[in-house]
Amino acid sequence: MISRRNALLSSLFGAGYVGLRALATGLPASLLLDPRRALADMPGPACAAPAKAQFVIFNTSGNGDPINASVPGTYEDANVVHSSDPTMAPRALTLAGQSFQAATPWSTLPQSVLDRTCFWHVMTNTPVHPKEPDVLKLQDTTLAGEMLPSILARQLAPCLGTIQAQPISLGATTPSEALTYGGQALPIIPALALKATLTSPAGPLTTLQPLRDQTLGQLYDLYKNSATPAQQAYIDSLATSQTQVRNIAQNLLNQLESIKDNSPASQILAAITLIQMKVTPVIAVHIPFGGDNHSDVGLANETTQTVAGVASIASLMAQLASAGLADQVSFMTLNVFGRTLGQGNTNGRQHNPNHQVSITIGKPFKGGVIGGITPTKLGSVMDYGALPIDSSSGKGTAGGDVSALDSLSAYGQTMLAAVGVDATTIATQITAGKVIKGALA
Repeated sequence: MISRRNALLSSLFGAGYVGLRALATGLPASLLLDPRRALADMPGPACAAPAKAQFVIFNTSGNGDPINASVPGTYEDANVVHSSDPTMAPRALTLAGQSFQAATPWSTLPQSVLDRTCFWHVMTNTPVHPKEPDVLKLQDTTLAGEMLPSILARQLAPCLGTIQAQPISLGATTPSEALTYGGQALPIIPALALKATLTSPAGPLTTLQPLRDQTLGQLYDLYKNSATPAQQAYIDSLATSQTQVRNIAQNLLNQLESIKDNSPASQILAAITLIQMKVTPVIAVHIPFGGDNHSDVGLANETTQTVAGVASIASLMAQLASAGLADQVSFMTLNVFGRTLGQGNTNGRQHNPNHQVSITIGKPFKGGVIGGITPTKLGSVMDYGALPIDSSSGKGTAGGDVSALDSLSAYGQTMLAAVGVDATTIATQITAGKVIKGALA
């Protein structure tokens, strides 16, 4: 148990738990790791576009949830099959001034959230559950096969000053949902494990005050003898007082104590706590939206999980707003594939390699629908696939300059652009697709 606890703490806070010392003092981890070098570089810009940097809560599932069956962009064609449950009845909603139809749950999101919500109709080009890692690698269009969450994390860590660059997965339910970084598998840290490690009587959050005093004491000689007045003023502006660190510790402990299980609600609470601790730029969660619903009679499970999934998103947005993080955190989704939409799908849906819907919500995004659907042959039957996308407007059109096959890579490129990554780096990291300018605020 001690070994597992130490391993978890090391994965969260780095070698020597430098992340805890950063949390306790308010000082950057880079300063604590190499004070003299950090002083020489201080204060300097952490990245090219710090104002655009965002923490990311990344929802992913290897189940191939039928999110694509309830969202705007699928209600214009009467032949698309939707749940007939009254709670899923079509309802008008407005996205940044544009009117659309969607299942009722989506219309319950606050207008301030809807105005930052994009529904992306893209093609993942696989019907196979274990291929989720390939989808997260944007089907072999990323540099060195890096996963999109890891590319985001690597680019955002210097901007956000996080303890580590590696993303953290809280909600993976199958091996295919596990993340990698630089080719190395990353551990999965369930919400309950995070709570048990951080809130024990001898846990790290209970020792933040003495750790603060000890760390600042160790830096005192260097601060007094080597730092210039400007550098001293910069360090003073970052350093937390004893009262501040006590409040930080108590608030985090209170939040973590509320975790009762590994449900989406607990994952959300754990993710927000990790963001407040500045552990990592990207946190992966699993909010189900219908799952692998081949035999979902009457689409009952699809209905139940869609209602609950949208409620989870609403709760996430409310908690971010309450914590003062609404403008600093974006929500993104990417699943292995979507589900069939054509006639005959009322008692379950099949895998659809041609159409999946991702959702993005946050300050960098302009509310709307990116892409659309078109009748497509799937095997021997007619169903629906993603349209090509016009990169300037984001509209789905047969003449779009982003093909359906490249829409997955375009989604990845746009996620990087949204959080401030420059065009040259984006082109290096993702070799297909284009940034969809119509999605960006």
